[in-house]
Amino acid sequence: MIMDLDILSMTLIFRWLIGWILMWNLPRLPDIAVIGSPKVSVLIPARNEEKSLPHLLTALNNQSFKPYEIIVIDDQSIDNTANIAQQTGVKVIQNNFLPKDWTGKNWALKTGYNNSSGDILVFLDADTEPGQDLLRRLVATVQHLGGLVSIQPYHRTERPYEQLAMLFNLVGLMSVKLGVRGGVAFGPAMATSRENYELVGSHEVVAKYVVEDWFMAHAYESSGLPVSAYIGYEQLNYRMYPDNIQNLIDGFDKNFATAAGEVSWVRMFAVLLWLSGLFWAAWCFPASLFGLPMVGNQSLLYNGVLYFAFAIQLAIVIKPVGSFRLTTFFFPIPVVFFLAVFIKSILKLKHGQIEWKGRKISTRIQSK
Repeated sequence: MIMDLDILSMTLIFRWLIGWILMWNLPRLPDIAVIGSPKVSVLIPARNEEKSLPHLLTALNNQSFKPYEIIVIDDQSIDNTANIAQQTGVKVIQNNFLPKDWTGKNWALKTGYNNSSGDILVFLDADTEPGQDLLRRLVATVQHLGGLVSIQPYHRTERPYEQLAMLFNLVGLMSVKLGVRGGVAFGPAMATSRENYELVGSHEVVAKYVVEDWFMAHAYESSGLPVSAYIGYEQLNYRMYPDNIQNLIDGFDKNFATAAGEVSWVRMFAVLLWLSGLFWAAWCFPASLFGLPMVGNQSLLYNGVLYFAFAIQLAIVIKPVGSFRLTTFFFPIPVVFFLAVFIKSILKLKHGQIEWKGRKISTRIQSK
């Protein structure tokens, strides 16, 4: 009978429930007022960002809270990035060399800091798209909490291949604790007081790391400072890797290869349990439908219920994460893509080198 629950069925229900637990709390930046009139420096590292940068600079110009200065650090771009920034009237700094044992983004932000004068520093990736009140909320939260505050942007998609990023976004959020003093940071949007930034040693403490946000969070916590993180739903968007699917693969390949060891083993185990249920459903429903090899209950109704239970769950939990809702009912496709990139990243990690934005970066220096 379909309703007879054997051990396997009970474990699949348990694994499905884990997904709800992991995505239960996705806090957003609080809506609070800025105290006084702080001088805020917005620092934007940009390497070949001629398509993304105009959107960010326009959005910053329309903020309800006006920053004291906006600094674009051109990281050896070969496109029109620098000219676009200069035409908007913001301060542009050219990074003409990259010191040994520094990644490009970290050196760019360190250079920006050296040329800034704000009391509060806001680091924004060039592909971010802030809402009108983003700076106000972010600056006020830094004033209220102290330490390091960051945001994981909502992933806006346009082209079909971008839908393949669904599981990467979901697993990334499932793997960490968000909110006040969660201990994790997201590199696309971070803010801190100048005093706290100098106390931890600035970006010098993460100079060699590709995924600098994880290690910056460690540096703040080691200094006794809080690290808080929020999701950007309805406040901050970005469109990751809009150029082509290869950029998407390289980007997530980079993140897998360098950040996997930083996730709590308890959370990682819970995420793996949920993923195992998702992978099971992704295979067993098509297998029962087309008579392919499978184990467990071979009933089409049973596997159909399991499949749509995970599909509906995905459709609900992904809503505040990114625009992937149609993909959720065809989730075996992003599952296959996720596994392929994961295997590729493991091979790259073993090889000891990854490539990102035209630079070859060693992964052997990424461990603590």
